[in-house]
Formats: sequence, structure tokens, C-alpha cells
Amino acid sequence: MQLFNIYQPTTVKSLPIVANIPHSGLFVPEDIATQFTAEHLNSLPNSDWHLDKLYDFLPNLGITVLQATHNRYVVDLNRQAKEPLFGSFWSAVIPENTAFNKSIYQNQPTDKEIKARIEKYYLPYHHQLKSLLEEKMERFGKVYLLDLHSFCGLIDDDICLGNLNNQTCSEFLISTVDKSFTNQGLQVVRNKTFSGGYITRHYGEMPNIESLQIEVRYHVYLQENQIDKPEPPSYQVVEFEAAKNKFNHIFNTIVSKLFY
Repeated sequence: MQLFNIYQPTTVKSLPIVANIPHSGLFVPEDIATQFTAEHLNSLPNSDWHLDKLYDFLPNLGITVLQATHNRYVVDLNRQAKEPLFGSFWSAVIPENTAFNKSIYQNQPTDKEIKARIEKYYLPYHHQLKSLLEEKMERFGKVYLLDLHSFCGLIDDDICLGNLNNQTCSEFLISTVDKSFTNQGLQVVRNKTFSGGYITRHYGEMPNIESLQIEVRYHVYLQENQIDKPEPPSYQVVEFEAAKNKFNHIFNTIVSKLFY
């Protein structure tokens, strides 16, 4: 399977916005799957369930989308590739345990396997993301990067916007996104626990790029009684369709406020 999908605008003009979805992929290569416990392989907890489907309308608004196909437990694209490469869910490129500190592996990867994963899965993705941003920057002079995630636990708010406490994007961008969600009845907080991961921080340091992390609570778009099950929740539920329609309206508003 290819490492990522790129969805370019086709029926409308392209805008200087790149939406990045690094944690919605569910594919685990066979050689890595055999190292996982059966329980972990079945559940893949803390994945950003179905965000690729929730946001599949974005190219129709002029937004370019990059979406990872491989699961975050293969490599975590939103972590910096620094030592220790294997370890904490919250900091390592390859986590040893889940966010709830449950063991992932029945057979842990070797140092050689860890480095091979970074070469094969991590670096090509970041090369592609950087390339997309540079292409937009060359064409438009400025780019907005929206890093799209979902979550459950830690906070109970509907939407958390993270810009590293006002370091990675302008007040204009974060306020525009904040008001667009709020006006649709969603509770929004800023930099509360989720203040922006590696992607938001790293690419937000590039000249003329404004980056913003958008975290959506699972309960906003998934059926609540499926969230804690030992298998992925379904997107074929009324909650998902209702949220998708609402988000379509929200991002239409964001685009209108930013460019028209």
C-alpha cells in the first residue's frame, strides 16, 4: 500500500491551504502486525478514526489534502525523529505503549527495525508534506497548514485549537476557525492540553507558513457507545453524517473569511 494519499482540488481553484491528516490511517504492514499483541492489532486505540472520510469534501473547497494510510503505531508522523526513537506514546516516533500505557508489542522491534521504519515510512511522508508546502509558497507567497486530528480523553471540549500559545499562526487565522466552529454550536478551546504537536511546531517555523492544529473530540462525530469497544468505531452512523454536513459548512465559512 502507498504511504499516503494526496487529494488535489479539481473542480475549483486551488487555495494556499494544505490540510494534513497524519493519524487516520489504519494499515499495518504484515511484518509489523506480527509483532503487535492481538488485542492491540484489533483495536489500534487513539487512532484519528475516519478523519479522511469526515474531511473528504475539503478538495471541493480548494484545499489540498495529504493523508497518511499507515497507522500511527507503525510510525507516529506527529513526533520528532529524535532519541529515544522507541518509547513514550507522547514523544517517541515509535511508541512502546498506548496512551493508556497498555503494551503494544508481544515482540519488540530491534534498533535496526526501528531505524528502517523511519527511513521507509516517516521520512518520505515529511518530504512530501514539505514539498506540498513549498509548492504552495512558491505559487502564493503564503500558506496555511491545518493539521487535523481527533481525540478522546484528557479534555471534554468539542474542539481544541492549538498554535503553540500563539506562536505558529496569526490571531486572524485562529479566530476565524474558532468563530466558524462556535457559530455551529461547538465548544471551542485554545491550547488546552493539545497546543500543537511536532507538525504544527516544525512547519510553523518555516517562513510564510501559518500552522494550526485542530483536534475534534470523538463524541462530536462518532457514536458514543462504540468509542470504547475493542474494535474501530463505525463511520456509517447518523452522528457521522450530521457532523460531516456541519463541518462542510464550517470549512466553507473558514475559506470565505480567509480569502473572499
